[in-house]
Amino acid sequence: MTVALILIVLFALLLSGMPVAFALGGIGLGMLMLGGFSPLMAPQALLSTLDGFILLAVPLFLLMSNILLKGGVGRDLYEAVQAWVGHWPGGLAIATIISCGIFAAISGSSVATAATIGTVAIPEMISRGYEKRFVYGLLAAGGTLGILIPPSIPMIVYGFVTEESVIALFLAGVGPGLALVGLFIVFAMLHARFIGGQQNLEPASWEHRWKASKRALAPFALAALIIGGLYGGAFTPTEAAAIGFAAALIITVLVLRTLTWQGFREAVFEAMATTVAILLIVAGAKIFGKAITLYRIPQDVSMLIGQNIDTPLVFILVVSVVLLFMGLVFEALSMVLIMTPVLLPAAMAMGFDPIWFGVYMVIMVECALITPPVGLNLYVIQSVAKTSLGNVSRGVLPFLALMLFTVAVLYVWPDLALYIPFKW
Repeated sequence: MTVALILIVLFALLLSGMPVAFALGGIGLGMLMLGGFSPLMAPQALLSTLDGFILLAVPLFLLMSNILLKGGVGRDLYEAVQAWVGHWPGGLAIATIISCGIFAAISGSSVATAATIGTVAIPEMISRGYEKRFVYGLLAAGGTLGILIPPSIPMIVYGFVTEESVIALFLAGVGPGLALVGLFIVFAMLHARFIGGQQNLEPASWEHRWKASKRALAPFALAALIIGGLYGGAFTPTEAAAIGFAAALIITVLVLRTLTWQGFREAVFEAMATTVAILLIVAGAKIFGKAITLYRIPQDVSMLIGQNIDTPLVFILVVSVVLLFMGLVFEALSMVLIMTPVLLPAAMAMGFDPIWFGVYMVIMVECALITPPVGLNLYVIQSVAKTSLGNVSRGVLPFLALMLFTVAVLYVWPDLALYIPFKW
C-alpha cells in the first residue's frame, strides 16, 4: 500500500510539470519527516552524493562529446565508414550504424550520438531514397548505443549507486553492444533487400577511402585511447574522461581546426546545463533512495517477489514490463536511480549477478530512450529531421523489438555480458 501511494504521488507531481529532481527530493524529504526521521538526512545525502569522485566523469565525458559534436567529428567518421561500406546492400544504413557505434565508444552519450550522426546521415539517406520512417528509427535507435557501448554515463551512475566496479560494467557492455550493432546491421540489410527503394552507391576509389580514413584517424585514435586505457587499467573512468576531454580539444582545435570559439562556448554551456540537470536528479534520487531504504521498501518488495514469483524467468518478464511502463513516463537516468535500489536486492536474491543486472537495466533504459511520449532520442531526431514525433515513433518499433530480443538472448546466455569482464 505504501509503495502504491508513493508511486501515485510521484506520478501526480510529474504530470503536474514538476521537474524529476524536485519531485524525487520532495517526496523523499516528506517521507523522512512523516516517518519521524531527522530532515538533516536530506542535506547529508546531498553532500555525500555530490562529493563522489566517480561522478566527476559525467561532466568531463559530456564536455568531450559536446566538443566533438561542435567540431564536426561525426561528419568525418561517417564519411570514412561510408567510403568502405557504402556500396554494400543498405550500405548507408550500415555506415550509419557503425558510425553510431564508434561515436558511442568515444562520447558515452546517446543524445550526442543521435544528434551528431543524425545531422549528417538523415539528409544523405533520404536523398538516396531510403524510407523516411526507417531512417528516423535507425538514427533514434542507433543513438541509444551511446549508453551501452562503453563509456556510458548511466553505467557510471549505476556503479555509483550500487558501488559496483564501473570498469567491470563497461566491459560487460561490450558484448551486448556489439550484438545490437550486428542485429541492426542485419535488419538494415534485410530492409534494403526486401523493402528496397534506395539507390545503391558505387564503390569508392581507394584514394577516396584512404583520404577519408586519414581525416577520421584522430577520432579513431581517441576511441582506442579511451577504451584501451580503461580496459588496460592505465586510468580510472574519471581519468579517462579528463584525458578524453583534453584529447578532444587537441583534435578539434589543433588537428582538424574545426572548433570555433563560439562552438567551444556552446559546448561548455550545454555540458554545464546537462551536468547540473543530471546531478540534481542524482541528488533528488539519493534523498528518495534514503527514504525508501529507511521505510524498508526494497526489503518489502524483495519479500513480495519472493512470495509470489518463484522463477528467475518470471521475475525478468515482470521487471521488463514494469521498466517498459516506467519508460513511458521517466527519462533514462531517472529510471536507473529510482528502480535500481528497489529491484537490485530482489534480483540478487533470485541469483542474478549485479553486473549482469546493470547491463540488463541499461538495455531497458535504451528502450526508454525510444519509447514515446518521453523518449529523449525521439525528440532529438524529430528536431534534427524537422518531422513529426509520430513518424519517428513508428520508425523505432522494429529496433525496439531487436532490443527486447537482445534482452532475451542475454537472459539465456549471461556470458554475452559476463564473459569479457570475468572470464576473458
